Amino acid sequence: MNPRLEALETEALRAFRDVSDTASLEDARVRYLGRKSELTQVLRGLKDVPAADRSSHGASANALRAKLEEAYAQARTRIEGSREAAPAVLADVTLPGRGIPPGHEHLISQVLREVRDIFHGMGFSLAEGPEVESDYHNFDALNMPKGHPARAMTDTFYLRPDVLLRPHTSSVQIRVMESRRPPVRIVCPGRAYRNEAVDATHLFEFHQVEGLYVDEGVSMADLKGTLERFLKEFFGPETELRFSPSYFPFVEPGAQVEIRCLFCGGTGCSVCGPLSGGYLEVLGAGMVHPNVFRAVGYDPERWTGYAFGAGIERLVMLRHGVPDLRLLYENDVRFLHQF
Repeated sequence: MNPRLEALETEALRAFRDVSDTASLEDARVRYLGRKSELTQVLRGLKDVPAADRSSHGASANALRAKLEEAYAQARTRIEGSREAAPAVLADVTLPGRGIPPGHEHLISQVLREVRDIFHGMGFSLAEGPEVESDYHNFDALNMPKGHPARAMTDTFYLRPDVLLRPHTSSVQIRVMESRRPPVRIVCPGRAYRNEAVDATHLFEFHQVEGLYVDEGVSMADLKGTLERFLKEFFGPETELRFSPSYFPFVEPGAQVEIRCLFCGGTGCSVCGPLSGGYLEVLGAGMVHPNVFRAVGYDPERWTGYAFGAGIERLVMLRHGVPDLRLLYENDVRFLHQF
């Protein structure tokens, strides 16, 4: 081996032996094995060595490169082994703790629970039913036989010709009345599905809450008193409301319940619109249609009742000023932490 390679070998082996951390090991690798290292320059200069000496010079240089690569591998193994064997750094218990943000109910779950609690305080019991329902319980028993124009009011997800995802929770009322005799006083919260184009005020999956009270002598005055108490407990005691005639095939007479706009106080704004008179629709209601009683085997000459329904997302929007329903389902913690 020529003196130049011997000196390089001594220097490089000492460097690899003395390194004690990953950074200095990498520096040594670049210096002695890198593309610009002295050894690489020797190998590249073999073309200028006389042909008679080129073979021996090349063999010496390659043997040195193999020896340095082995020294580098040993140094890396030694450093990695010492790092794994090092004792774990203990936590400094004198440092202040890092708080973990507490979780809480989703805004929709909060409102659902509050609505249930309000009606429970008025004597309503909770009722639930399947989300995959029969055509009969969703439409026929609710005074909407096949061909009835009211079926076009809900663009329904059909799974089979007679099986569908319920477009409203009114089907729960039918199932409850089929299984028990009056008096019946229930509230039915749950998911509903309609083939809607998703935008700021419409979703294809949403939540409803419906109520039903059936007994002897139930009147429209009972309905108005129940809804007035609910709306004033939910929106506040100063809430002003009014009932306007409306059509729903399963009630007669039917009513649309509105409250004075919470955002402008009834003077007119972008929320309530210029033609609303300062009122916002919050739910639909009415006296149960006699045909619905006949479908479940109740005598409409003896029993009377009222029913009502509201969209939970709409109640959330009105009370909390949520401008876009999609915010409720996008799981943005910055939005959810506000409630």
